[in-house]
Amino acid sequence: MALTNTIITSWKLQEIVAHSSNVSSLVLGKASGRLLATGGEDCRVNIWAVSKPNCIMSLTGHTSPVECIQFNCSEERVVAGSQSGSLRLWDLEAAKILRTLMGHKASVCSLDFHPMGEYLASGSVDSNIKLWDVRRKGCVFRYKGHTQAVRCLAFSPDGKWLASASDDSTVKLWDLIAGKMITEFTSHTSAVNVVQFHPNEYLLASGSADRTVKLWDLEKFNMISSSEGETGVVRSILFNPDGSCLYSGSENTLRVYGWEPDRCFDVVHVGWGKVSDLAISNNQMIAVSYSQNNVSWYVVDLNRVKKSGSVIQGLIQDKPIPAPTSALGTTLRRNYERPTTSSYRPQTFKFPEGERRSPSSEDEKEDKESSAEITNPEDYKEIFQPRSAICEFYLHKIRLDNFHTCCFTCPITSSTPVQRVEPTVIAAAPRPVAVVTTSVTSPSRPVVTTTKPKPTGIILSTRNEPIGLNAGDFLSHARNAKASVMGDEEALAQIRKGHDTMCVMLTSRYKNLDTVRSVWASGDVKTSLDSAVSMNDLSIVVDVLNIINRKPSLWKLDLCTSILTQIEELLQSKYESYVQTGCISLKLILKRFWPLISDTLTAPPSVGVDITREERHRKCKACYKQLKNLSNVVKNRAEQVGRHGSTFKELQLLMAPLYC
Repeated sequence: MALTNTIITSWKLQEIVAHSSNVSSLVLGKASGRLLATGGEDCRVNIWAVSKPNCIMSLTGHTSPVECIQFNCSEERVVAGSQSGSLRLWDLEAAKILRTLMGHKASVCSLDFHPMGEYLASGSVDSNIKLWDVRRKGCVFRYKGHTQAVRCLAFSPDGKWLASASDDSTVKLWDLIAGKMITEFTSHTSAVNVVQFHPNEYLLASGSADRTVKLWDLEKFNMISSSEGETGVVRSILFNPDGSCLYSGSENTLRVYGWEPDRCFDVVHVGWGKVSDLAISNNQMIAVSYSQNNVSWYVVDLNRVKKSGSVIQGLIQDKPIPAPTSALGTTLRRNYERPTTSSYRPQTFKFPEGERRSPSSEDEKEDKESSAEITNPEDYKEIFQPRSAICEFYLHKIRLDNFHTCCFTCPITSSTPVQRVEPTVIAAAPRPVAVVTTSVTSPSRPVVTTTKPKPTGIILSTRNEPIGLNAGDFLSHARNAKASVMGDEEALAQIRKGHDTMCVMLTSRYKNLDTVRSVWASGDVKTSLDSAVSMNDLSIVVDVLNIINRKPSLWKLDLCTSILTQIEELLQSKYESYVQTGCISLKLILKRFWPLISDTLTAPPSVGVDITREERHRKCKACYKQLKNLSNVVKNRAEQVGRHGSTFKELQLLMAPLYC
């Protein structure tokens, strides 16, 4: 019998028993595509990682079934809404409850985090939408207009608009700055299950139980596309990260759509049943569905899916199809402008009087009754508490991590989440490197990708080779058959190269840290930091800052005047771990002290002599001058792409008043 090669486009990755009772909701982390949160009728929220068989963390506190869940953009936090109308917000990195929000009179059925602030939106079966300030535990705005349950909410990429989808067959667009509805889209004929903004252009997509996916122009507020080829209820939609096409998930089927003109590029039959959520990781689509208390993961290889080109005939009916000029369509459309001034910050939303409320004793009691149980410490530590590069270096070299723990009573770890991305190989020669990965692919069919060498401007915090040592020094330079075999003495001499220098460096660093530790033991944090700065060794400053950042209450205005100059050097360092520590420190300073600095410098002169006020004014003026210098560094670095670019963009938003 002849054997034929079958191209596998999709497959089932894993199936787990997620809860002790029926699963009622779930969501994938969109930033990584590898984290999953599930909610059940057992009133728990469980956190999972793709390809990990066991639950990482179980979050308790709800007293009724969990109806909806959502991660924030960085996947550090998760919020869950229950059937009773309450919301609970957890910090996954710290493994603790942050807020309990009470307000809806009926089941919460949709949630979304604001992309640039401490706000989230919730929609309920009671048809109301609420905007919450999670820092103050208060509802700051209520949007009324829908007549039935609000099934999906989505903030625009620039954070100015909120889109809502409802069982009343409508999609509404709300202006957060003006505090009112902008427009309403009414072309659907049945409940709208999902909405999503285009990542770049002024476009909005919606999927409905009427078996259609529609796209809306947010400049002219009209419908520009409607697909009618779905064979079932549309439960999930997702734009490709570059915005070139739209994926639609319905029962057992994935479709790929283009617009202007309307066209369906591909149809992939996947046995996922009623798919609940989609995410993209490493050019693979991760999909999840649930039935009773089971959750299943599916993978679609997007390298084998058509995202442009010819049209699948018969799927877009009764519409002429002109020849497209590109996968993106022929119409040029306005792109989102990320906020660069304070006029677009969340603090400028129009909040009506009487909406905000103070935390009650009932909320505080609810917080105490909530908990985060770490059920798999190893996976939790790997995902939410990665070690910094310095700690890894000490661990593998001379175990100085134990020294830090004894000296400062807390480990030196980074407070930012690990970037859950595929490992890459750093090539020694300037040529592409083939990388084989089987993390979420079929084990029998590994995927080979080509990775270009990384630029040498930044030294990554996670490395597979030591800094300052050349592996070629340990190898024989003879490359021909006549080369003599290296003797033992020659081999040992090669190995000893650089050893003395390394020992001197580590001994010096140990002595410096011991000096800082002795000052720290006296309880004077500022003197300890000043002594670290005076050593002219940024690595010591980074170690001390990592400790202070673990406990933000240690930050005082005196520390800011001492460290801001050092932070400027850290932000421009070639070491990724230094840049990361500098960003965290600057963010904490801005959040904690900018209101004080601004109010002090703009306050009218005092009457009489007030030495304390004058001293504070002097310190605030010095901090303002240093922050002004830092704002230029942040502005330049914000133009970069990748993880650091997004971090500097966030800092740029926090420093917006300095650009005025």
